[in-house]
Amino acid sequence: MTGAYSSLPMVTSAVIYLLAMMAHAVEWASARQPLADRERVLVGAGGPDLVASEGEHRVALFGRIGVALTVVGALSHLVGVVLRGVAADRLPWGNMYEFITSSLAFAAVFYLVLVWRRGWSWLGLPVTLLLSVGQGLAVTVFYVAIAPLVPALHSVWFIIHIVAAAIAGAAFNVGAIAAILYLIRDRAERRGQVGGYLARLPKAAALDDFSFRVHRFAFPLWTFTILAGAVWADYAWGRFWGWDPKETWSLVTWVVYAAYLHARVTAGWKGTRAAWLAVLGLVTFWFNFIGVNLLTVGLHSYAGI
Repeated sequence: MTGAYSSLPMVTSAVIYLLAMMAHAVEWASARQPLADRERVLVGAGGPDLVASEGEHRVALFGRIGVALTVVGALSHLVGVVLRGVAADRLPWGNMYEFITSSLAFAAVFYLVLVWRRGWSWLGLPVTLLLSVGQGLAVTVFYVAIAPLVPALHSVWFIIHIVAAAIAGAAFNVGAIAAILYLIRDRAERRGQVGGYLARLPKAAALDDFSFRVHRFAFPLWTFTILAGAVWADYAWGRFWGWDPKETWSLVTWVVYAAYLHARVTAGWKGTRAAWLAVLGLVTFWFNFIGVNLLTVGLHSYAGI
């Protein structure tokens, strides 16, 4: 029964994230004019003044609705994660369903902190798309009933490993979203066609820099994730590294992100090539945590659906 109570807020959060995504989609669709395009009207005897057009009010309104819904969805999401742990009488990181829902919760919190501290609500549409699709798949396709942890997971290093992976994963996702928005904005800038909602995004160079800074934060965490996983593997299986499919793809992900940071710092890669490397890194990250579980068999197979 307690397990059902933990599932309800998870499903609720998926629905609310979907509504938030729809609100942000209307926000983007409503932004047909550049931000600087305002209606000039007469205000009493004071002469002409600039006021926001009705369209801009609509953009701002649906943006606020999207953020408010995301806050509600994130609260429901966090309650679901906590109740899952209470129902299982352990930390809720014993399988792929629990890892995905926890990682998405970190991503939601990361995004809302950026909105609160920096006002970066322009991330709203892609982030809520990620949250609604990811949480929707988690509660429908990847859901598994609560079960005890397998013996290999009874280690403090497992907890450290998973927390670091979840935080790094949240940052990788936000960084890749910024890279994708960079690719879209940069293409529009080069064509001289920066209109609609694209005009409300930061300039392409700023998006590129933000993506780099997020990846620079996430990469050391991912390195620590692999090292903590190696210590845990020695505790659980008596060896630090065994080229298990999960270990191999964790290393592949590390190599892609190491190449991204190395290319930016030493070879001066910025812009399009770096952005595509960031996207490739995210693909390897999610294949590691979903594709490997579904398509391969190894010592980490307990995490499958």
